[in-house]
Amino acid sequence: MKVNLGEHECLVEKEPGDPPVRNESHLLYQVKRKLQEQGYDVVKKLMRKDGHLVSVDQHYVRARDWSFCIWDADFAIRDGAKVYRRDGRFVFRVARREW
Repeated sequence: MKVNLGEHECLVEKEPGDPPVRNESHLLYQVKRKLQEQGYDVVKKLMRKDGHLVSVDQHYVRARDWSFCIWDADFAIRDGAKVYRRDGRFVFRVARREW
């Protein structure tokens, strides 16, 4: 899996030999692991546990210092894991904190 973290988007592309993705939570878990391999200090959490008013089961990946977070902006209307399995790529939204 290739993960390219940009300014406003995070592109995830499937590579040969990648394990199958069960759901969007598992996809974000794989993204978290790849970002950690690239040197980012990130965690995957339920968004509601950080106080965001979103769906009960929506996850995201965020930096421990809150400098950025990665999530599926269209979580309510599509399943990101299905799109990833079908197309071999998926784009997450990235929000960056400006100090």
